[in-house]
Amino acid sequence: MARVERVAPILGVRDVGAAIAYYGRLGFSTRKYDGADYGFATRDGIEIHLGGVPSDQEWTRTTAYFYVDDADQLAAEWRGVGAEVHGPEDTEWGQHEAALVDPDGNVIRFGSPMQ
Repeated sequence: MARVERVAPILGVRDVGAAIAYYGRLGFSTRKYDGADYGFATRDGIEIHLGGVPSDQEWTRTTAYFYVDDADQLAAEWRGVGAEVHGPEDTEWGQHEAALVDPDGNVIRFGSPMQ
């Protein structure tokens, strides 16, 4: 059986340049893909892709989940740069979780084990 080595969710965005700047403020290393309306954001081995969606085209907002070592710290860090973050709060499944909503409505849920 083939081995799956990594995953990179693709978030649809209206303005790739603005999305690259936004994720850069969140502490991601970013770069635009030359020749296409597309970009990349990486942090701590996590990679997300930012795909441009024409303004006249409908798209489905994307959700991704990040397992992190300290959800409180990451929520505070992201709020500190003006990001919309909900939570964190303890869940019945043992995670301390929060959610970031980006300017395009994409959601990155993130959590750490409850202590």
